[in-house]
Amino acid sequence: MGTNRGKKTGTHMGRVRLVLWYLVVTLGAVIMLLPFAWMISTSFKAENEIFTVPIRWLPSRITLQNYVKALEVVPIFKCMLNTLIIAIPKIVGEVFVSALVAFGFARFDFKGRNTMFMIMLATMMLPYEVTMIPTFMVWSGLGFSDSYVPLVLPAFCGSASFIFFLRMYFETVPRDYEEAAWIDGARNLTVFRTVFLPLAKPALVTICLWSFMGTWNDLLGQLIYIDSQEKYTIQLALASFSSMTGETLWGPLMAASFMALIPVIALLLYAQKYFMEGVKMGGIKG
Repeated sequence: MGTNRGKKTGTHMGRVRLVLWYLVVTLGAVIMLLPFAWMISTSFKAENEIFTVPIRWLPSRITLQNYVKALEVVPIFKCMLNTLIIAIPKIVGEVFVSALVAFGFARFDFKGRNTMFMIMLATMMLPYEVTMIPTFMVWSGLGFSDSYVPLVLPAFCGSASFIFFLRMYFETVPRDYEEAAWIDGARNLTVFRTVFLPLAKPALVTICLWSFMGTWNDLLGQLIYIDSQEKYTIQLALASFSSMTGETLWGPLMAASFMALIPVIALLLYAQKYFMEGVKMGGIKG
């Protein structure tokens, strides 16, 4: 009797903890989404309704004038295209090079491998602000100021964080797969291309998303290297919105911000399955 009662009590307490956990997570999600909801609501409000007290979450009359004004002030679609010009080759470089280096660290046992891997990880400890000025001086000296080159070319050296993530993922792949490929006469690069890349699809999609969001939301790096307005990315356009209008027009600014978020949201929703699977599998060895 005592044992059964103890089991029932333990089950009851487990359910209570689970309910409390869901309540805390839900409350946190609501708090995190409130600014996003305010941004969307504000983008459809008239100017005199934006800062009413108490806050009016739903506009009394939905208007699209904020979106029209935003498109008049900033060439949003041109800025999005400029951002994609940076993001696409950057993703290709970071993903391919990082995967190739991670494959080498995960599958080849060579002298100094662990030392080289630790040195590579040590580069992650350096804040971007530390290397920002000397890096800018180097690119400026090479004549690449006001250019996309400093934002794209370093990606073809790989990313330390992506290499670390993919190495953990590749180490979960059973060696039987590559041994079977070797028996069939495949070389190392063929094994990498035909065995590891297909198996690592969730991890590759995950780092593609990270790379895209990092580029799409990057303001500081793009602000340093880009001067010409015709080369402005979406973040530079949003940052200069007030200076273009001479005042802060909150409605059009929120409309422009929401339009800038739509590609990111759409991409996350489309690749959510692979993203969650990639994060889960990449953390198994860690």
